[in-house]
Amino acid sequence: MTSNPRTAIVTGGSSGIGFAVAAALVARGDNVVIGGRDRAKLEKAVAQLDGGVRSRFTVGDLADEATGQALVDTAVEAFGSADILVNNAGTFASTPFTEVTPAQLDSFLQGNLRGTYLITQAVARRMIQQGSGGAIVNITTVLLSHSIAGFPASAAMVSKGGVRALTVSLSAELAAYGIRVNEVSPGIVRTPLHASDVDGLGALAVLDRVAEPSEIAASVLHLADAEFTTGAQLDHDGGFVTARR
Repeated sequence: MTSNPRTAIVTGGSSGIGFAVAAALVARGDNVVIGGRDRAKLEKAVAQLDGGVRSRFTVGDLADEATGQALVDTAVEAFGSADILVNNAGTFASTPFTEVTPAQLDSFLQGNLRGTYLITQAVARRMIQQGSGGAIVNITTVLLSHSIAGFPASAAMVSKGGVRALTVSLSAELAAYGIRVNEVSPGIVRTPLHASDVDGLGALAVLDRVAEPSEIAASVLHLADAEFTTGAQLDHDGGFVTARR
């Protein structure tokens, strides 16, 4: 258990990577507020985390500016501060570039980029007000560094590319306030986002398996704690980008 608990906001925290991050934070003694759009899933997640002792939830669409502020308000009212933000919420799907509709493009930009931007604004304002610094960890994708011809995902990638640009920009802009901004870029992870036969994709990595959500969570916590690291991109991909058989 940590001797100096902090309060984290984790978006998309009811399942997959987000839930694993929230569980790891609670397990070490931190407080957590998870966000999402499905109240029933959020209630179930909080019950599984610790029954609401160190965990809370807020329902809302991150593309709505009010949702980000509501998450901050919940953290402050319940636990007194907002010290860590994990931008995990988002969507990802494959569609050939020439078949992407304007509505599909807007959906990715709203959900992945606008939502991340607005919640980060709300949390950064609170961190600056607190005057004690903070940590922001964005979740993107290793496909930004090495795309796959057989998995066309330009619309999703453009939106996640914007999140990477936000990481780099804010690492400089917020440094004066002691706020560190970093990024974890997972490869294939065993989450509800993937089909039940996800293990068949393990061969993409030289470690010859897919990642578990708890492993991504470990990388997130590392960056949340790394006091002299900002603007970093941590590929968590089993060697997909850098290694070849």
